[in-house]
Amino acid sequence: MKYTKISTAIIFSLFLTTTLAQQKVTFKSKDDLTVTADLYTASTQSPYIILLHQAGYSRGEYREIAPKLVNLGYNCFAIDLRSGNEVNYIKNETAAKAKEKNLPSNYIDALPDILAAIEFVKQKNNNPIVLWGSSYSASLSLIVACEELKVGALVVFSPGEYFNPSDFIKSKISKLSIPVLALSSKKEYEEMVELLSVVPKSYVTAFKPTTDEGKHGSKALWESNPSNKEYWLAVTVFFSKLKNK
Repeated sequence: MKYTKISTAIIFSLFLTTTLAQQKVTFKSKDDLTVTADLYTASTQSPYIILLHQAGYSRGEYREIAPKLVNLGYNCFAIDLRSGNEVNYIKNETAAKAKEKNLPSNYIDALPDILAAIEFVKQKNNNPIVLWGSSYSASLSLIVACEELKVGALVVFSPGEYFNPSDFIKSKISKLSIPVLALSSKKEYEEMVELLSVVPKSYVTAFKPTTDEGKHGSKALWESNPSNKEYWLAVTVFFSKLKNK
């Protein structure tokens, strides 16, 4: 109960009005594609969260979310993956450049962009990186974290088998050995738990909303979602535990 009260105080602070300017930056992916990202800085010494959007979206998925994560003491790096389009009036610049270059832009083709983002952030400081995915990018994050030693924790919203074969993700993630927070809508929950069943249970915290059906992907945290505070509580508790390790 004491821990819940502390977490509730933290979540209240997230919703206080803050002014935070993000910096638009670019970097190169593995195939020389220019990737666009928004950098939100808490401190040069703070750890980084790399924020990955869902299908059809852009880094704009995190315009409302990232400033609140900065309030928790993290730098945020929200990137445009080459598979996406537009959300919250923010166009996906990486996807546009991929189209100009006639590069493939299916879900799986975004993997080099994620790896390049990790390399970019590695140069910033020596803290472990939190990789955060939404929908298809959540699934890709699970794969990437198995190989990238610099990734110290995962937050995955609505991961699923969005690839072929039907067990593509599940067959690759049994070696995960870092803390994972997995969140979904009520409808998606059972499939999400099944997907993560190959990961040792001691590493996985699974969440589903109790007050309504919830939302798909990271937009579950948007204030327009009635159950957003439930999701935020799960996120703040997870990050509090990370900092206490």
